[in-house]
Amino acid sequence: MRAAAIQESVEIPQGVSVTLENNILSVKGPKGEVKKKIFHPKVALEVSGNVISFSATKPNKNVKMMLYTLLSHCRNMLAGVQNNFVYKLKICYVHFPVTVKVEKSTVIISNFLGEKIPRKASILDQVKVAVAGEIITVEGVDVEKVSQTAANIESATRITRRDRRRFQDGCYIIEKAGVSV
Repeated sequence: MRAAAIQESVEIPQGVSVTLENNILSVKGPKGEVKKKIFHPKVALEVSGNVISFSATKPNKNVKMMLYTLLSHCRNMLAGVQNNFVYKLKICYVHFPVTVKVEKSTVIISNFLGEKIPRKASILDQVKVAVAGEIITVEGVDVEKVSQTAANIESATRITRRDRRRFQDGCYIIEKAGVSV
């Protein structure tokens, strides 16, 4: 026996505008704008008034899963345009002092483990990166781009072919969207 139709909705906050064209959901708020293609053949999406509604008729387990995934993406978009997502990374080193600087759309990590060639991490568009002392702050309106940029910085300082218990240098995520890791 199949489950009954599912309907979920998200209220659009004051000061945020949402449009839906060709399965591309565009959310514009005081901090910026996020666009994302939100589509699944068995999930209907509708924007009316100040409510975004998701519905699925005759849903099975996979359709339910997709409906709630799309709902989470929508909530993240609404939260991002109201308050930026902020990730913080800490620069850790023992012997060789690491220098981190931002140039255009690249983070350059110099003197990591005494290496002569600097390591580089790319910054995705609509993401701002700032370095203050030993803390790197990554912020933006799209949680996926912010988290991917933070992951790029963290993976650029990954140490291979050495014992991780002894060589603990690197840039590590210490805070994700206001929550300590």
